[in-house]
Amino acid sequence: MYSYFKEHLSKELKGINEAGLFKNERIIESPQAAEIELNTGQKVLNFCANNYLGLSNNPHLIEAAKKALDTHGYGMSSVRFICGTSDLHKELEQKIAAFFGTEDTILYAACFDANGGVFEPLLTADDAIISDSLNHASIIDGVRLCKAQRYRYENANMDDLEKQLIAAQEQRFRLIVTDGVFSMDGNVPPVDKILTLAEKYNAMLMLDESHSAGVVGKTGRGVTELFNVRGQAEIITGTLGKSFGGAIGGFTTGKKEIIEMLRQRSRPYLFSNSIPPLVAAAGIRMFDMVSETNELQDKLHNNTSYFIDNMISLGFDIKPSQSAICAVMLYDAKLSQDFAARLLDEGIYVIGFYYPVVPKGQARIRVQLSAAHSREDLDKAIAAFSKIGKELGVIN
Repeated sequence: MYSYFKEHLSKELKGINEAGLFKNERIIESPQAAEIELNTGQKVLNFCANNYLGLSNNPHLIEAAKKALDTHGYGMSSVRFICGTSDLHKELEQKIAAFFGTEDTILYAACFDANGGVFEPLLTADDAIISDSLNHASIIDGVRLCKAQRYRYENANMDDLEKQLIAAQEQRFRLIVTDGVFSMDGNVPPVDKILTLAEKYNAMLMLDESHSAGVVGKTGRGVTELFNVRGQAEIITGTLGKSFGGAIGGFTTGKKEIIEMLRQRSRPYLFSNSIPPLVAAAGIRMFDMVSETNELQDKLHNNTSYFIDNMISLGFDIKPSQSAICAVMLYDAKLSQDFAARLLDEGIYVIGFYYPVVPKGQARIRVQLSAAHSREDLDKAIAAFSKIGKELGVIN
């Protein structure tokens, strides 16, 4: 049987490659940082990591992780409710709740698991989920695992959200779900207006703060801080794998009864090992650091404004952004790959995004800014974009 299946896969892969959609992975041989070294020996500036606060190689987090290896060992070898809960896990959960202004937190191996495990334990076929059209794949997959009625509204469109809420009035409970920052575009939904509609139509709100926590808001506490509504969303999910150290681990934080129900019935939590103690220890140190000073958030915000303003001045088509994501629109899939390859030759590491990651005809290079970038790093990237953009006819 496999010989026939192999032939089928080979044809599919050939078609992906011929369409300019094949994804190649570059190999890094250094720690994640503003400058990284590839297995080719080339040193490049990294502008496509989620390392927003530049903490992925932070010495304080490394020190906390090393100490936890000595005191708590390498791994828990168990799920939480059997014998996989440590004091470090509980302390980290409390730190996360304090950071977001919520009541309780539950940890997962990744935010993909948090989103995959949040809907099914809480909602049934009698209920409704009203989801933004550009929500992350993990939210989409999580909704599919739940029997609740599904409603979809146009990205950040409040008129359409209201229409869907009206249509969902026949259901028992209603949950609006949206990303805090939409990862491909970098835009932020109007959370204050969403909450107004939620109150009007008796609905709850869930936010995925994966790309907004640590980034959005004056102190990086996400979109609820940006819109001055901290503590008003019933559910927030997020990750430790982006701004918060860049290792692994996800979480759901929110109302205590919701979190307790997830502890009882959320399948990714009940059937997966807990995160390693060293990751929890580094997470605790990280939340202490970002609560003590706003230096990293301020630098990130300054870097983002500087880069985007200069790219717009050069004539690039940039999606409106309220985050550290700068979507440089190229529209053609092959062009996005060629542009990224040429930038790598200039020492700038970025990736072209194209279907199915983004809709057909919406190919782009997603630039992600970091507090680890210096002004010289930004200037080098801007100069490289200008050079290649002119050579490929993207800008004049």
